[in-house]
Amino acid sequence: LFGEPRIFGDDATGYGPIFEEEPLDIVYTKESPDRLISMNCRARANPAPTYRWRRDNWEIKLMELPNEHYSLVGGNLIINNPEEKKHAGTYVCVAKNVYGTVISKEAKVKFGYLEEFPDEERDPVTVKEGQGAVLLCAPPKRWPTEVTFRWIYNEFPVFLHPDKRRFVSQSTGNLYISKVEASDAGNYSCYVFNPQIGKGVYSKFIPLISTEESEYKADLVVKFPDTTAMLNYNVTLECFALGNPAPHIVWRKIGATDLPASAQVSMSGALLHLYNVQYEDSAGYECEAINQKWQDWHQAWLYVEVCNTNYIAAPRPRFTWTKGKEVLFNNSRISIMFDGSLEILNATRNDEGVYTCLAENDRGKANSTGTLTITEATQITVAPEDTQVMVGEEVHLQCQASFDPSLDITFIWSLDFRVIDFYLEWKHYERIMVGGIDSGELKIMNVQLRHEGRYTCTAQTVVDNVTASADLKIKGLPAPPGGVRVEEIRDTSVKLVWNRGADHGSPILGYTIQTRDFYALTEVDWRDASTSPTALDRMSVMADVVDLYPWMEYEFRVYATNEFGDGEASIPSMKIKTWDAVPVVAPTNVGGYGGKDGELIITWTPVQPQYFYGKKFGYVVAFKPHDDVDWWYETISDPETRRYVHRDASFRVKSNDFQFWFKLIDTCSDQSRLSDQVKYWRKYDDTEPGANRIFVPASMNQTRLENMLPDSHYLIEVRAYNGAGVGPPSEHCEMFTKRAPPSVAPQMWRYISYSGKWLYVWWHHISYDWFGNESFPLYYKVMFRKTGYITGPIYMTGWHFIDFPMPQVGDYELEVRGRYEGGDGPIRKIRLQGKPTLSLAAMLLLALCIVGLGI
Repeated sequence: LFGEPRIFGDDATGYGPIFEEEPLDIVYTKESPDRLISMNCRARANPAPTYRWRRDNWEIKLMELPNEHYSLVGGNLIINNPEEKKHAGTYVCVAKNVYGTVISKEAKVKFGYLEEFPDEERDPVTVKEGQGAVLLCAPPKRWPTEVTFRWIYNEFPVFLHPDKRRFVSQSTGNLYISKVEASDAGNYSCYVFNPQIGKGVYSKFIPLISTEESEYKADLVVKFPDTTAMLNYNVTLECFALGNPAPHIVWRKIGATDLPASAQVSMSGALLHLYNVQYEDSAGYECEAINQKWQDWHQAWLYVEVCNTNYIAAPRPRFTWTKGKEVLFNNSRISIMFDGSLEILNATRNDEGVYTCLAENDRGKANSTGTLTITEATQITVAPEDTQVMVGEEVHLQCQASFDPSLDITFIWSLDFRVIDFYLEWKHYERIMVGGIDSGELKIMNVQLRHEGRYTCTAQTVVDNVTASADLKIKGLPAPPGGVRVEEIRDTSVKLVWNRGADHGSPILGYTIQTRDFYALTEVDWRDASTSPTALDRMSVMADVVDLYPWMEYEFRVYATNEFGDGEASIPSMKIKTWDAVPVVAPTNVGGYGGKDGELIITWTPVQPQYFYGKKFGYVVAFKPHDDVDWWYETISDPETRRYVHRDASFRVKSNDFQFWFKLIDTCSDQSRLSDQVKYWRKYDDTEPGANRIFVPASMNQTRLENMLPDSHYLIEVRAYNGAGVGPPSEHCEMFTKRAPPSVAPQMWRYISYSGKWLYVWWHHISYDWFGNESFPLYYKVMFRKTGYITGPIYMTGWHFIDFPMPQVGDYELEVRGRYEGGDGPIRKIRLQGKPTLSLAAMLLLALCIVGLGI
């Protein structure tokens, strides 16, 4: 009649409700297969509490009035066939017993949706080739607002993949094309996908029409705003520019020389990812777009904030665990850990229930209660199987699992413990969807050797996960050999040793050795070497490389061949230098003629450096008068010398009284023309007697005039010459030399990408003064070569920037100089250091370790 009595004081055993579980915000979608909403509420109390629910501060009459939508299961509110107008709102749970009433925190029920695009046709976009274009997505209304944007090109499901020219903003959905090309013409549709409700919609097609090409300056159209990020969270900044030529984006941290170590640039420079941000990452960031016509930049700030809470008890408390009213003690299945946590081994349905942890010290008590629910274990029912395929084929790996129906399941695929990113690796990996649900099957298209390895399927729920693995073997080109090293060095040969690589399912037919010497023009200038034995079969692990140049620096590499072709080459060996030897190649084109009174001039074509065969290389020049028996000898120490002049005032060189040992003199008569004298001087600044003179062999009708001053007016005359003297002069030829190049090299900067794979170099244009003393600039010459090398590849460009793949091994030098009407300008040089190479001892030790492990 009067209800259950309440007892207070020391004899009281009852207490008021204490929440163990409170309702959470829920997003419901019409596409949900369950067609219900469950809002959880559970409280601990003695006696047991009763529950009521309120929506928007109005109590839901669950007991008094039957309702086709609402029902109460324990303390949980179940909403069947929810309707947005009736059931969206703010809910609270009220738990009550004789000792008191508690009200839960508010939980909102919202209905997720993604509306369709309007049916109106989209207007075409007309743009000139070379200009930039922006295609507006204008996405429909949606909730939640977190969606992904992609663009369809001409037909579904052909999606456009962003690159250096094309960028899709994940903020607005707009498609930006920095430089329109003829191939871009077509029809585009904006595709919006909401992953939380599993729905996607696409717009009407937008025609893109391109016309004749034009150039224009870089213009930043996507700019990141001031951004606030939580400590240890990730943040992404967007920046994209239009322009022709297509601009490239450079990122900087204001006040620092480098970006943070965690930074990574992607999408051809359009995105800057900062992972696990720290306080020191809080700063201004700048993106700069550069092309030949202009530079544009944008700055904004990143702020890093923190929110953290710690709980401390001192002195250390004692922990007691109970299940319901049963006190738990350590046994073979249950352990109370040092930190107070409870561990239960081999849990079963009997372990379900309400668990309470009581922490107590001499300062007081505290407790926490939670409910343990046991679900069905997730199990792999169809596991992937070991598979072997050919390069270029397609393969399917199966993975199916049984799981508790109250839980959601996700399948995660990884290759050698690296999770596969299906968005970035769309060309090769694809999930197989059945009815819009992930079936767990993995499809690998156009299989390559890099896809070989152990594939692991992880079936994961919020409670547990289980994995199954399979090995994928690829039959294709053989893997590169390893441990290539030189064991013996001789003058014209070396002994080379290597370790066999994987055959990738097809027996190796043989090996090929390649060499690269000091004078190789490029990094890829490798040449097949002569070996002994000539044919290297599949069992070969060593060979003599023969027909090498003495005293030459070499590198060696080896590649294997099977039925599919030549495999990838090995890592080059350490550089070695062959022993020196006696030179065997003589100078060519030896000739000579008489000069002024008492002069004998002997000329030749120098020996190429690869034929020096040792240090201190030089020449011995021998000559004698025609009737003499003894030869005169002169030693020339400079290997690049092209002529020797012998002076002896006691005689005059006549064509018939001086014996040369080259054929040119033997065939001349008394009065034949030996050479031509070319004389040149400045018309108004020099005197003719002080003119420059050069002698040109009679067999030639052209020559190069050197040491001429820039921006000057010259007179030139030519006279025939023989042993009797010079003949009459020709008519004077007048010419004007160009202005001199600038004396200052262009100022240069560089930037290395975070991944270390790209080097970005740019420099200032050198302005031209029409009324100055410097010649007109034509283009720029860029040389990229190894440190210590004489030559390297030369690139010519009219732009003031250039990108290179960053060298991974060795030291390099990059030189930039201007080319002007008056010749080459001064050089600006920077040095680059790649990863250090292993020493020969380290390579030998690594090889011994590999052999010892039986790899």
